[in-house]
Amino acid sequence: MTDSNVSFLGRISLAVGTFFSILGDGEFAARIQRVRSGAPVSAAPAATPAPAATPAPAPAPTPAPAAPTLKQATPDAALQLLGLLQRDARFVDFIEEDVAGYSDADIGAAARVVHGGCRTVLREHFTIRPVREEAEGSRITLPEGFDATAVRLTGNVVGKAPFTGNLSHRGWRVEDVRLPRLAASHDASVIAAAEVEL
Repeated sequence: MTDSNVSFLGRISLAVGTFFSILGDGEFAARIQRVRSGAPVSAAPAATPAPAATPAPAPAPTPAPAAPTLKQATPDAALQLLGLLQRDARFVDFIEEDVAGYSDADIGAAARVVHGGCRTVLREHFTIRPVREEAEGSRITLPEGFDATAVRLTGNVVGKAPFTGNLSHRGWRVEDVRLPRLAASHDASVIAAAEVEL
């Protein structure tokens, strides 16, 4: 029997002993009241020893850890990146185009232009490195305490680390961001200005 799993008879004995201790000792009653209200419990005074048969009161429950603070993402950087992809790769034009009427060859030719422009934007404004250096398909072992935000387990995940499996994707991590600074008056929501030919 553990401290957190007292038997039924043990709980009856604890309740009866605590009941009589509360009636006979005002300081003990005050400590029990503090425990029940969730306040921290101060040490019992040494002048009044507790009877041998009286069990000690249960410690106050430890507070649950605080929920993680969620960061509010500002849309300006995302809108700026979308504007750069539109400027250099016509990305939004390509995505918004209804391609149902085009042949696969036409779509492939357009995708090659979009791909080249997107790649240029990423390489100019970001330093991107693989999360894992091993070749895809290689066998790796993840030790206990591995970074679960950088490595996602898939397939039949049972038990706990260490895990051994095949690296199906190396992942990507951004090491540096070099987006241009925006003037305070710049409207980042306009990712491509309308064009009027005169």
